[in-house]
Amino acid sequence: MKRTAFFDEHVAAGGKLIDFVGWAMPMEYTGIIDEHRRVRSTVGMFDVSHMGEFHLSGEGALADLERITTNRVAALVDGRVQYSAMCYENGGFIDDLLVYRLGDSYMLVVNAANKQKDLDWIRSHIGTSTEFRDASDETALIAVQGPLAEKVMGKVADEKVVSLGYYQSVTCQVAGQDALVSRTGYTGEDGFEIYLDAGTAGSIWHSLMQAGAEFEIEPVGLGCRDTLRLEMGYALYGNDIDERRTPVESGLMWITKLKKGDFIGRDAILKVKSDGPRERLIGFELEGRGVPRHGHRILSDGREVGVVTSGTFSPSLENGIGMGYVATGTDGPLDIEIRNRTVPVRRVSLPFYKNGTVQSR
Repeated sequence: MKRTAFFDEHVAAGGKLIDFVGWAMPMEYTGIIDEHRRVRSTVGMFDVSHMGEFHLSGEGALADLERITTNRVAALVDGRVQYSAMCYENGGFIDDLLVYRLGDSYMLVVNAANKQKDLDWIRSHIGTSTEFRDASDETALIAVQGPLAEKVMGKVADEKVVSLGYYQSVTCQVAGQDALVSRTGYTGEDGFEIYLDAGTAGSIWHSLMQAGAEFEIEPVGLGCRDTLRLEMGYALYGNDIDERRTPVESGLMWITKLKKGDFIGRDAILKVKSDGPRERLIGFELEGRGVPRHGHRILSDGREVGVVTSGTFSPSLENGIGMGYVATGTDGPLDIEIRNRTVPVRRVSLPFYKNGTVQSR
């Protein structure tokens, strides 16, 4: 397994390491529920160095990105970040991603599990006037997330970091190291993501832990990253979005700018939108005991009408929650089949957790 720049810190902190798409990553330290509540209440620190970072530049970069992504890249000014996606010709998702405008160049941050697939797709769909560089292995990435994240960053970073708006980025110094910092995250809380040179990044872990000690900062693992994102109704590739579904079914038309002009998948997405999708992604909360999981059947009057794509026990709501696709036109009560028994659920508008500090930004 590959090791990130912070591998030794995970071992020293008692992190339970797993093989996550070829990387030795901490699933948890003290426990998923405790770590989840730490991020919701004060601040936690994630190692997410397994993500992929691609840089595109040159006179053809903007046009190529407009063609291969669904959002309007031309709307980005320097220092802005955008949530977007790439789709196949049939409108299905290749991946969801972030697009950074960095002066005259762009950085794409892609899911670790899709890194090679994304790289091959991008390289085969850009022109000779666009320069492409895969910076994934040379980039370390830390996410500082929680209501007190700004206080931690204010002790180790330039003043311009704490004045960042949501989905903005800046190049600066963090604990004496050159970094790109953005006010982004995957938790629903205020937070920052710090991109560093993987070769020299190791020492910053101690600096952030020391700066955050008075705010009860703790290292947190990928386990609570999943429960935090699900409470916010954020999609996870491979679960809630994949090559079979388009932005129409998944509720991601807000990052799909059909009026910007042609892009890969646009015609197929337009057709699904015009014809009407056969299924839609919904959120639900259990009305009985149990924990919904990916693959559980969704029933209406005993008839299968859908499938759970993501499910968990919500530490914030103290109940089972989930998302899943349900056939369009399905009305009335729904049940989830959990271990050969049915549990009634109620539909819930997303996000499940409505008190995240990111919503106030």
